[in-house]
Amino acid sequence: MIAIEPVNLPGQMKAFIDFPHELYYRDPNYVPELFIAQRDLLTPGKHPFHEHSTMQLFVAKKNGGIVGRIAAIQNNNHNKFNHTSDGFFGFFDCVNDQQVANALFEATVQWLNNLGLNMLIGPLNPSTNEPTGVLIKGFHMPPVAMMTYNKPYYAGLMEGFGMTKNVDLYAYHLDTSLVNQRTVRLQQALLQRLQQKNITIRCINVKNYKIEVARVREIYNAAWDKNLGFVPMTENEFNYLAKDLKMLLDPDLCLIAEHNGKIVGFALAIPDINELLIKINKGRLLPTGILKLLFGLKKIKYLRVLALGVINDYRKMGIEACFYAGIIQKAQQKNLRGGEASWVLEGNEMMNKAMQNIKGELYKTYRIYEKSI
Repeated sequence: MIAIEPVNLPGQMKAFIDFPHELYYRDPNYVPELFIAQRDLLTPGKHPFHEHSTMQLFVAKKNGGIVGRIAAIQNNNHNKFNHTSDGFFGFFDCVNDQQVANALFEATVQWLNNLGLNMLIGPLNPSTNEPTGVLIKGFHMPPVAMMTYNKPYYAGLMEGFGMTKNVDLYAYHLDTSLVNQRTVRLQQALLQRLQQKNITIRCINVKNYKIEVARVREIYNAAWDKNLGFVPMTENEFNYLAKDLKMLLDPDLCLIAEHNGKIVGFALAIPDINELLIKINKGRLLPTGILKLLFGLKKIKYLRVLALGVINDYRKMGIEACFYAGIIQKAQQKNLRGGEASWVLEGNEMMNKAMQNIKGELYKTYRIYEKSI
């Protein structure tokens, strides 16, 4: 007998967050989320997502124990921006049992239908501005920072419920010893050509971090507005993310393009903090987890290129190439072994071609599913 229970109490929330630790026990590629970060993300009043949208968490129980979890998500900003009535699911983890998965999906659909929503899309945790998609290729390595990981059977459970592909997201591995050096060699020529048009590229000024963040948010929302499923980040959401990233930020790896002092593009690579989180038991910072973070940051040897965007009127001018060249060059100078560029929409021909040109290896694929409800 499968029972679906809504999560409404603190004790239930703890069980919801901790369930994956049991499911992935002894999986060498599983990286536990920080408990405090997950709790805040899922709790109204703690994370700014809840200022405009809602979610309901559910757990599936069988023989008294938890065998699955899911979040039903109403993203009002998404529907307003895209003029849709979409519903979402996220934070999905489940044993390899189609009946359990179906029960979780059915509870989600019922909750979404009661709100007048007619499409099920996911997994998003809880939006495209957070970890997104189900891994369908590339189970041989742990995920990098802010990317998802799951059991290989997850896609089958979603398809077993009648979901079909919405879109695939690509992740590229870049080895600093193997990437095509042509872009790096051409960087100076490209920079000179840009300077003739009064376009310059610089590192972020951390002394004016708040001001820089406010200016970058405008570009983020403008540069990504054509991406499938994109939702502009509110000021509070962007500031929340910026605050979290500040402790990881290396100014050499956060590049800003300006035209006559106006920001027209930016690129951000962050250290792969998952190299440390994978060693923190159940995502608890206390008593020893905090020490592993504080003393381990300088030992990280891999990056994630988290964001790279240029507003429409300034694309194909060489700014993107200079961003990649700058990040590659700095990574080599810092003796880093490489990085991941993710995620890239399968239909983004310009970005996928750029990855191929610098000998990026398409080594992981994530999928977003959908189903009319």
